[in-house]
Amino acid sequence: MRTRITAAALAAAALLTLTACEGADTPTGSSKPDTQQDTKGDPGSAETATLPDMTGKGLQSAQDQAQVAGFYGLTSHDALGRGRNQILDRQWKVCSQAPKAGEHPTDTKVDFATVKLEEDCPAEDAGADTEAAGSTMPDFKGKSVKVARQALDGNTSLTVEDASGQDRIIFVESNWQVCSQSPSPGTKLDGQPVKLSAVKFEESC
Repeated sequence: MRTRITAAALAAAALLTLTACEGADTPTGSSKPDTQQDTKGDPGSAETATLPDMTGKGLQSAQDQAQVAGFYGLTSHDALGRGRNQILDRQWKVCSQAPKAGEHPTDTKVDFATVKLEEDCPAEDAGADTEAAGSTMPDFKGKSVKVARQALDGNTSLTVEDASGQDRIIFVESNWQVCSQSPSPGTKLDGQPVKLSAVKFEESC
């Protein structure tokens, strides 16, 4: 009888010990997600900092200084409205910025309007927004072929020819400006083909 009682007591003690261990593990494991959530939180969303005036600076320097100030949502565009990409930042300079210098939330998107180092900044930023064609044909004269293509619906049948009569291949479309177009500006677009004639930007139509 004693042997049976002792064995039962030992089994009960072992079960209590196992239960206690499991109970100790459970809150520790479940507390980790709560701790991580408390750590992450969203305390930085309301932080503000001073955005410097980057006008006239090289694009690479402007981006570096903006990051040092605490702004990381950076983008840039071609201020001449030609739709060129700023692949080598050191070859571009800042003409203007949005928002302007001052106190802003650090999660604010900062957009730099730029031109190449050898170019002059335009009086007005011509590349902040690309006009979408929608249901009406925009006026593309003076704009780059690239901008025109981006504005048109992706399903549009587009033909571009050399307006100089030299029958050159229009390879880099951001280097060519539209001289004439068909259909004319204001025409309702309903799937009809579009035809553009263009010359290089340093040439006259």
